[in-house]
Amino acid sequence: MTRIHPLPPAILRRRLISAALVLAAGLAYGLLPSRAEAQSNHIDPRVLRIGYQKYGTLTLLKARGTLEKRLAPQGISVRWTEFPAGPQLLEGLNVGAIDFGTVGEAPPIFAQAAGAQLVYVGNEPPAPAAEAIVVPKGSALRSVADLRGKRVALNKGSNVHYLLVRQLEQAGIPYHAIQPVYLPPADARAAFERGAVDAWVIWDPFLAAAEKQLGARVLADGRGADNSNVVSNHQFYLASRPYAQARPEIVSLILDELATLGTWAQKNPAEATTVLAAETGLPADVLALAVSRFSYGARPASGAVLAQQQRIADTFHSLRLIPKPVKVAEARWDESPRQAKR
Repeated sequence: MTRIHPLPPAILRRRLISAALVLAAGLAYGLLPSRAEAQSNHIDPRVLRIGYQKYGTLTLLKARGTLEKRLAPQGISVRWTEFPAGPQLLEGLNVGAIDFGTVGEAPPIFAQAAGAQLVYVGNEPPAPAAEAIVVPKGSALRSVADLRGKRVALNKGSNVHYLLVRQLEQAGIPYHAIQPVYLPPADARAAFERGAVDAWVIWDPFLAAAEKQLGARVLADGRGADNSNVVSNHQFYLASRPYAQARPEIVSLILDELATLGTWAQKNPAEATTVLAAETGLPADVLALAVSRFSYGARPASGAVLAQQQRIADTFHSLRLIPKPVKVAEARWDESPRQAKR
């Protein structure tokens, strides 16, 4: 049986304070209106509200200001709101605080299971090396099979949860044969540093930071031994369903600008790293490693990509991480009404 150890008082206190601050900020700044209020609000044709996280393509887009230049001739301004993680961002999308945002593979599945009014409008290509199972530099563990009976830290219900499940399957290890320790990234890193866990499943840029700053060794990432991906690790762009239906030409324009940004970032990785370092405050060597594993090239979400999402949703349902089955295809954006030329 997996033993659940109480969190140290300092960590528990930090997490409670953090949760309180997030709630207070949302209430103070009007980021989280009630659902009834959000549904009664009309879409402002003069403002595009984008939710972003501190690392990734939307962070680059915000820093470069090219989207504002594209929209200015139409009299549309852009309002950016930073969120600490994907689930909070999608809650903001669902209640009408933002119109568009980006998250990884897992948050939309949980949001859809909860009835969120969102649509998948695009994605970046797979980035399987941008998440991994890592062990301390002096660890005797050499393969995923060695995780049997070991304590493995991860963020429950996240992309890396699926990575761990798939890598254990590949190694022939049942999920119940390990001891999962569910912690958010900051607390997981602390546990990893003090030796309270044997392995950590994490994504960039936290992964790159662990490698560069702690000497963490990658046990396995999303790539398979035969050059076929064990997981894809897509980055998704989502819009609120009402916004995508009302302003399809703007959604199309955003994807077009993201594709242009991707071309620039691929050709200028050093400059992209410098921009992200300024935006995130992370060391340049950490971001250079993370940027080298990111995959650029935004495009509309295809049926094949959403079929991969469906497999993740089915896995999460089988693990009882979501309360009911999810049909991912029901959240696919219907491109037919798009007005913009691409």
